Amino acid sequence: MMQDSLDLTTLIFLGLAVFVIWKLRSVLGQKTGSERPPFNPLARREEPPAASRDGDNVVRLPGAGPERGAAAAPVATAVPRNWKGVVEPNSPAARGLDLILQQEPGFDPRAFTDGAKSAYETIVTAFAKGDRKTLKTLLSREVADGFERAIQGRERAGQTVETTFVSIDRAEIVGVDVRNRVAQVTVRYLSKLITATRGPQGQVVDGSPEKVVDVTDVWTFARTLGSRDPNWQLVATEAGQ
Repeated sequence: MMQDSLDLTTLIFLGLAVFVIWKLRSVLGQKTGSERPPFNPLARREEPPAASRDGDNVVRLPGAGPERGAAAAPVATAVPRNWKGVVEPNSPAARGLDLILQQEPGFDPRAFTDGAKSAYETIVTAFAKGDRKTLKTLLSREVADGFERAIQGRERAGQTVETTFVSIDRAEIVGVDVRNRVAQVTVRYLSKLITATRGPQGQVVDGSPEKVVDVTDVWTFARTLGSRDPNWQLVATEAGQ
């Protein structure tokens, strides 16, 4: 009788243990949808979004590329567009614009031209004032070095420059080149300025503080297509005709 009672008690406890284990597994084994995936040390880490630079001195060229942090949507082949009113249709510049849109479909050459006007006025004004901080954000290293030499030369001579924009009569894209994902867009500016350089005693040594002059400049901006930085930099300047 004692042996039968012991066997019966053992079976009862064994049954209870099996029941409890089954219930625990049925609850703990369920997915709630909030579980973290297994840790993978080789997985690519997403970088935190870069801080906005809207408060700095960068002059943005609208339509220059995707928003910061957004990847450019790949396009298999460039689709020729009618760029009438922007560049000569079927010209090398038109084909260059097609190549830019092949890698960055959000590029808007008309908005780019508007931004290039703002960049032109900002750079010319900053150069006249010797505003190195503003120039640094807008120029390539090579162009910045050239501007710096000119500013230092004025400072050594005790000269100052006064520049007033009367108008930017025209800004047009005259060249587009894309090589190894680097796009270069060349813009010709026709503007009216009042500019004068004064010597140490305040005397005018170049230009005139009253005369409006017509100025033609040809500037080239560059940017790596598909990069997270949407800003273009001035990489070359020349006096146009």
